[in-house]
Amino acid sequence: MKRDSRLSGVLHVLLHMAEQDGPVTSETLARMMRTNPVVIRRLMAGLRDQGYVRSEKGHGGGWVIARDLETISLRDVYDALGHPPLLSIGNRSEAPDCLVEQAVNAALGTAFRDAEALLLASLAEVTLAALSADFHQRLAACPAPDHKDHADAR
Repeated sequence: MKRDSRLSGVLHVLLHMAEQDGPVTSETLARMMRTNPVVIRRLMAGLRDQGYVRSEKGHGGGWVIARDLETISLRDVYDALGHPPLLSIGNRSEAPDCLVEQAVNAALGTAFRDAEALLLASLAEVTLAALSADFHQRLAACPAPDHKDHADAR
């Protein structure tokens, strides 16, 4: 099963945007993320609808973060993405009348719901400001300040 990396990707994009002094185009963000600008625009749509980012049109336009990083949690971003699957494992459903399958699915279903609730609560506790602070701490400790992986973030 393919992993859904939209949450990780959009958090990456938001942190790059936070490091810029002005609007950032979809094309620039796409180069940073090694993807297509259309993918960036799709990712940003839910964030724009929730008021976390806005787009500025015209020459010098692009995407900007519309709220203070301290006010946006990872859970907020997850919700704005439309609640992508958190777990890549699930219940078997090939024999719904099988009592063994029912018992297994009941136990796993409870465990999955508990795990998702815990993960969502953890995401709600972390803000974009905390991620930005972690990035800056890592950048300060980096021996090569012009390293390719974080040079785009400056």
